[in-house]
Amino acid sequence: MVEIFLPHTLTQEFMSLIPAQRAVVNRLVHDGTIRSYTLALNRSRLWVVMTAKDQEEVNKILDEFPIMPYSESELHELMFHDMASHELPRLSLN
Repeated sequence: MVEIFLPHTLTQEFMSLIPAQRAVVNRLVHDGTIRSYTLALNRSRLWVVMTAKDQEEVNKILDEFPIMPYSESELHELMFHDMASHELPRLSLN
């Protein structure tokens, strides 16, 4: 899990990076690299659970995030991560 500390002041320049950030995150969620992506209510930090072989791979993934030049991060290795799945409801043929 990566904890990303966002800047105290969210400038217009930082805010302009959010659409590109969301595009990268959406792609990584779709391909299974990111398992969850959570923003604190006060917008001070993000928690990103991702699947990676090692810290080098995590750093490569984080380098894709447009917001990283404005943020700091801390890696927390997890033993496991459980979460409810977002499955579609089962269809009934009746």
